[in-house]
Amino acid sequence: MKRTYLLVALLSLTLGSCKDDFLALSPISQASTTTFYKTSSDLLNALNGAYGALQLNGQYGQYYVVSEVPSDDTRPVLSGSVTDQDEFDKFYLRTTNPYLAARWSDGYRGIYRCNAIIDRSAGVTMDEALKSRILGEAKFLRALMYFNLVRVFGDVPLVVKEITDPQEGYEYGRSPVADVYAQIVKDLTDAETVLDVSYTGANVGRATRGAAKSLLGKVYLTQRKYADAATKLKEVIDAGTYDLLPSYASVFQASNKNHKESVFDVQYKKGSIGEGSNFANVYAPENSGNAVIQFGGGGNNQPTPDMIAAYEPGDLRKDVSLATSYTNASGAKVDYNFVRKYRDAPVINNDSEDNWPVLRYADVLLMYAEALNEAGKTADALPYLNRVRTRAGLAAKTATEVGTQAAMRLALEQERRVELAFEGHRWFDLVRTGRALPVLQAKAAAIGIKTNLTENNLVFPIPQSQIDINRSKITQNQGY
Repeated sequence: MKRTYLLVALLSLTLGSCKDDFLALSPISQASTTTFYKTSSDLLNALNGAYGALQLNGQYGQYYVVSEVPSDDTRPVLSGSVTDQDEFDKFYLRTTNPYLAARWSDGYRGIYRCNAIIDRSAGVTMDEALKSRILGEAKFLRALMYFNLVRVFGDVPLVVKEITDPQEGYEYGRSPVADVYAQIVKDLTDAETVLDVSYTGANVGRATRGAAKSLLGKVYLTQRKYADAATKLKEVIDAGTYDLLPSYASVFQASNKNHKESVFDVQYKKGSIGEGSNFANVYAPENSGNAVIQFGGGGNNQPTPDMIAAYEPGDLRKDVSLATSYTNASGAKVDYNFVRKYRDAPVINNDSEDNWPVLRYADVLLMYAEALNEAGKTADALPYLNRVRTRAGLAAKTATEVGTQAAMRLALEQERRVELAFEGHRWFDLVRTGRALPVLQAKAAAIGIKTNLTENNLVFPIPQSQIDINRSKITQNQGY
């Protein structure tokens, strides 16, 4: 959608007018209830509002806080509200942490919008093929939002209908993880049958059939259903819709976004219209003035020394992804680790064109290799690993180097780390593969922190505000 959710501001007066109480499930305004969802245009506008929810801080606007800071890849900025992000880095999370509260409320705000679209569509007279596609997009978005919630919090309330009576919201407790995943799989299975293979013009950026299949493959991989994951990811590969771009650097050029490697991005549009992304400014070094990016930076999500050392000599991805210094206005070198993968020049502060890459074809190839390896087909996995390495300018791995399942696991873990760096995968990869505790305990020891990390730390606490609102139904995760 090159118009990139321009209607979100309008939709916030209707679909986004929920109170921030339990699950943000209060009904939309009375005026909206009686006048909205009458035409195909209404339904499309509502769908754009659901896409727009992905930009919220609690969804992808500050995704790095829950997906990268807890890992060994990055550390939080050491100023301002240092405690709020530092809690994720060192695992002493408060149940009142504001990033957790935003993750919950913004996730359910988006789900509410999707539910309203799905439920209200029956009353709209329009082209049935278009309606089916809209429903498929809404289900894809709902599945993505639930996937992010269940991976962060574990059991979460499963709400798949529009709630127009706020009292009804209090009837929902936390559904088991298995039930949430079953709904995610159902939504994506429904979506892949009705979504278009690709889009043109103003519709570029909408969820495609390949996006639904790719996300479903990731969901199966997370559930350790390796045969199902391999089948679904192979469908994406065999379709021929996507490919690796020849140059890694071109993948992240804002002037080249929504390219052949892009499976699904959160769309942003700069131009002082409230639709630009903030990643370039948020990640640039603090107190750097305009030396790195105009309007300066926040110094967030700083690459760790271990992350910097993870790149092999000659890896073309390193300089695209990060930097370890910059030259200030006086011409002096300043040592500072920062992410530079998102660096489109902003129009105003926090107003760049950079999209957030949710799913890339490189991710699909590496997930497929992982699924094959876990199914005992290590030799079959090797070519897919090497496709990614070759684009990065690295020598192909040989069967001697990664001929065992264990060796291939570590090779894929390493490759995902450097290929998908700072795109919100590392923490969830470590949890999915059972590597989070040993890797993070080693990280803690390396920086001199005593820690008692346990399985409880693999999900984060339920926001205290949600427990306080509905104590009879919403319980806290163990260990918090």
